[in-house]
Amino acid sequence: MNVVMIGTGYVGLVSGACFADFGAAVTCVDIDPGKIQRLGRGEIPIFEPGLEDLVVRNAAAGRLTFTTDLAAAVQAADLVFIAVGTPSRHGDGHADLSYVYAAARQVGEHLRGYTVIVDKSTVPVGTARQVGRIVREVNPDAEFDVASNPEFLREGAAIADFMRPDRVVLGVQSARAEALLRSLYRPLNLIETPILVTGLETAELIKYAANAFLATKISFINEMAQLCEQVGADVHDVARGMGLDGRIGRKFLHPGPGYGGSCFPKDTLALIRMAQEAGVPSRIVEAVVEVNAAQKARMVLKVRQALGATEAGKTIAVLGLTFKPDTDDMREAPALAILPPLLDRGARIRAHDPKGMHEARSLLPATVEYCDDPYAALEGADAMVLLTEWNEYRGLDLRQIRSRMAGNVVVDLRNVYDPAAMRAAGFDYHCLGRTESLRNT
Repeated sequence: MNVVMIGTGYVGLVSGACFADFGAAVTCVDIDPGKIQRLGRGEIPIFEPGLEDLVVRNAAAGRLTFTTDLAAAVQAADLVFIAVGTPSRHGDGHADLSYVYAAARQVGEHLRGYTVIVDKSTVPVGTARQVGRIVREVNPDAEFDVASNPEFLREGAAIADFMRPDRVVLGVQSARAEALLRSLYRPLNLIETPILVTGLETAELIKYAANAFLATKISFINEMAQLCEQVGADVHDVARGMGLDGRIGRKFLHPGPGYGGSCFPKDTLALIRMAQEAGVPSRIVEAVVEVNAAQKARMVLKVRQALGATEAGKTIAVLGLTFKPDTDDMREAPALAILPPLLDRGARIRAHDPKGMHEARSLLPATVEYCDDPYAALEGADAMVLLTEWNEYRGLDLRQIRSRMAGNVVVDLRNVYDPAAMRAAGFDYHCLGRTESLRNT
């Protein structure tokens, strides 16, 4: 089976490499010649655990190739996946579909024989039908179907998510398209992965509904953490008590500085716009977005208060910059909202991140200093702020941290450390929603 993946970003590259590992002949297409050349040499433009090995292995086996020649790739394709970016549109928050529609026009011009065109990008309801309309306009004689196959990949665990998914959603209009997609995903039959077949609009909405619900859980537990701080409760125990209920589940009930990344921020906004345009505003999702923005602002206040509201002239060691561990993605990372206000008030920031510093340099103010080692960032610091829960930060030597720092303030925005151990080590420790734990030690 010949598969074409248009776009070699996060979704396109991971999906293309995994389909190749399933045994399909996959051609990844991108308009950037330099990127294609680097991929051909096995140089991966993003950090995702296991991705480099997967790409190199399947390229060596001849199942995975990279090209800028969309015409030749499409003409030989059985399935063409559109996996280009759908960023939030400036001004209204709606998903920008210009890249999707441009890809559809190009695909339509080069179709030869029956082909299934699949939206892999996260796109608003109705996009698949618009893709079909565009293809028919540019090539009235083309024989094709349009399908929707949303991705549910977590950055940092994308390959495992693809190879052992909770479900595969296929939005189709014909039995022929369904059969072709089922054939592509046949290796998952061995692990009895549920395959949900729906209409186009339903498949498109499933992706947004899922992301919005997960974002809701994050904003909810962050609000509970605030309440815990006021009433003397422990948010970890609250979350555990909730999560043990099978109807709720424990995942995404971890307090933090707010969600970020490439999905939740733009997808919640896009869902709000879709709902408004349909005349059924989504008040819950609107509140989720508001709570998330307020949470990031509250984290600035939390750091300021920990420093005695006088951060001017203070040195803050920041550990973690990416929106989550095991990725180099800085898109909508809480660090982008939390660090600039501290700098504006005169703080000096020294930062470390295992994978995100290169990208952070182009997004954060130039006054941020970057250190190759977390202990170097802590040298002479008045305070330490943990922003991203990379595993290597969990095992830092508390005595060495204390000996290197000039001050003793630790603001743990991921609740990584044990309050009793931090207090025993001499730290003025601040976290989220754990005042009961702090008081009882």
